[in-house]
Amino acid sequence: MLNDTYRHKGLRKQLAKLLKEKGIESAEVLKAIETVPRHLFLNSSFIERAYEDIAFPIGAGQTISRPHTVAFQTELLELKRGEKVLEIGTGSGYQTSILLEMGAKVFTIERQKELFDKTKAFLPSIGYSTKFFYGDGYKGVPVFAPYDKIIITAGAPTIPDALLAQLKIGGRLVIPVGDKVQTMTLIEKIGAKQFEKTEFGEFKFVPLLEDKAWKG
Repeated sequence: MLNDTYRHKGLRKQLAKLLKEKGIESAEVLKAIETVPRHLFLNSSFIERAYEDIAFPIGAGQTISRPHTVAFQTELLELKRGEKVLEIGTGSGYQTSILLEMGAKVFTIERQKELFDKTKAFLPSIGYSTKFFYGDGYKGVPVFAPYDKIIITAGAPTIPDALLAQLKIGGRLVIPVGDKVQTMTLIEKIGAKQFEKTEFGEFKFVPLLEDKAWKG
């Protein structure tokens, strides 16, 4: 089952080349895309198409994002080895693995119990270990804050204040903001309560869920 063949490695090389053509410039991001075996994160019915630049369902109403989206968000983080990263929305664990491959210390939180259990068991089996949390991504994981970088892998109508508070001064937060269609947004924290916002193109994500009882 956990087969990673020369063919898969060749397909990943082609995928990295395609993403470079689509504007991804970071050599570290492209190397991680070339290294992480995306086909192992997919249901068997999709494996043949694992290295196409498309999203796939992963259960619980969630998806594994297009490789270009993963690479784009990761590049915006400007990640350095050893940095602490909070990931909101573990999902299949593919984005988590890209961050780990790049040398980040990752803290990842997932709202869907089915995905949380599955991914927590699966990632160590392919050599990726990290800290997993089950809970409301809107609240983040304050116990390990502040974080150098925060990445949100689901669409949010607004930027949660709790996450801004958990970002280190000088840190970067990448989040798709919007309801039906999202604008990829980069937030840079330049002071305790000072932020700079840069908006990029439109993307389509599944919505970021919050506990029904918790409406801020």
